[in-house]
Amino acid sequence: MAPIGSLHSVVFDCPEPHTLAEFYRSILGGTIDAEGDTWVNLIIDGLSTKLAFQQSPNFVAPVWPSDDGDQQAHLDVQVADLDAAHHELQTLGAEHLESHDTFRVYLDPVGHPFCTVS
Repeated sequence: MAPIGSLHSVVFDCPEPHTLAEFYRSILGGTIDAEGDTWVNLIIDGLSTKLAFQQSPNFVAPVWPSDDGDQQAHLDVQVADLDAAHHELQTLGAEHLESHDTFRVYLDPVGHPFCTVS
């Protein structure tokens, strides 16, 4: 069966799109392409899919972990060294939640969960 389409972008709701795009650019690299104050794209070299950040004035962050399963969605970011990435992420403003043998869980500056994986 042929696909109907291809993944264009992964969009994050947030209060300040430019700020959150810069946070993820610091982790993943890439180029920021703003479409005004309410929508910002992060174009990552070598990927056809981009991350996008959409202003949501009434944004409510998901809860990790949540008893109702309302994690929404999260990114897994592969890193060469969990400890080195941990230090850099905290410098950028990520909040560390929990550590496991092969991954660690963080919140971005507005509360979206993401993981580093080795």
